[in-house]
Amino acid sequence: MKKNNYDDVICIIPARGGSKGLPKKNLLKIDGEPLISRPIKHAIKSGVIGTILVSTDDEKIAKVAKKYGAEVPFFRPKKISGSLSTTEETLKHAILSYEKIFNKKYEIAVFLTATDIFRDHRWIKKAVNILKRKPKIESVFVGYETHKNFWEKNKNKKWTRLRKWMSLYQSRQVRRSIVREDTGLSCASRAYLWRKGKRIGNRVEIIMHKNEFSFVDIHTKNDLKLANLIIKNFNL
Repeated sequence: MKKNNYDDVICIIPARGGSKGLPKKNLLKIDGEPLISRPIKHAIKSGVIGTILVSTDDEKIAKVAKKYGAEVPFFRPKKISGSLSTTEETLKHAILSYEKIFNKKYEIAVFLTATDIFRDHRWIKKAVNILKRKPKIESVFVGYETHKNFWEKNKNKKWTRLRKWMSLYQSRQVRRSIVREDTGLSCASRAYLWRKGKRIGNRVEIIMHKNEFSFVDIHTKNDLKLANLIIKNFNL
């Protein structure tokens, strides 16, 4: 394969029309433009995507997505467009359908969400290029390091620390950390995983980032207000 040939890379952006928390959120304005436009622009700017596909069940979203440079050659079936439908179902349907229609086979598949908006397009480029260079790696995604403690309920429904070392309340400078998976911001995987209904493989690399606003995931009116406020004050 020629150097810098990214024809075998597809980016899939899920964007269904229904949303209980924030109706038609993918069409709401962020910094003056519809939410769905943001991941499309990031994918284009990365320079490593051969095909940008938006998976939606909504005609208006499809129209706007096409305007910004994405393809929407088919609509997502209702059975995988509900609030309980999984991302994995959506990605599997999208890649299998596109490959069948256009008689193509992709090697690398990139997942971006419209709701995780504070993304650096360079993360996409880095993730794809790692997979290009390292054939044994199955998935590359971004992660955020945190020193916070986390709890969960065990099988006896009692609260317990996620890790034993979290009981040591050391200073932030010396204590261990844990990494938050931010696949919505950028996740690249071998396409064969998605065909099997898996978003991430077992052999991974994580691109660590320090974006303090990466926690913003737009699902409510307050999320939308906060995002626009951050953009206005921090020029993001």
